[in-house]
Amino acid sequence: FVNRIDEVVVFHPLGESQIKSIARIQLANLDRRLADNNLQLELSEEALDQLAEVGFDPVYGARPLKRAIQRSIENPLAEAILSGRFKPGDTINVVVNDGDLSFA
Repeated sequence: FVNRIDEVVVFHPLGESQIKSIARIQLANLDRRLADNNLQLELSEEALDQLAEVGFDPVYGARPLKRAIQRSIENPLAEAILSGRFKPGDTINVVVNDGDLSFA
């Protein structure tokens, strides 16, 4: 088997810009789901920075990012929508407030 391998694939650690790009892709999926209910999601650059920081692990790369988005945005947003805080046609802004993500 070893003689059949003729190339070695080297994986370099992800940088902050790559983590942010992955976060944008994950958030675009959420934005499409919200669009079905006529809602729009907008993240501040600070909120994206915080998600990238929380969702990155040097060992696991961007794997924790999906859980960070679920825990920090999707779950609280679902509760806010169900409670009637946001209605169809609203734009939901995600901002950093006192070190936590919040909706405006």
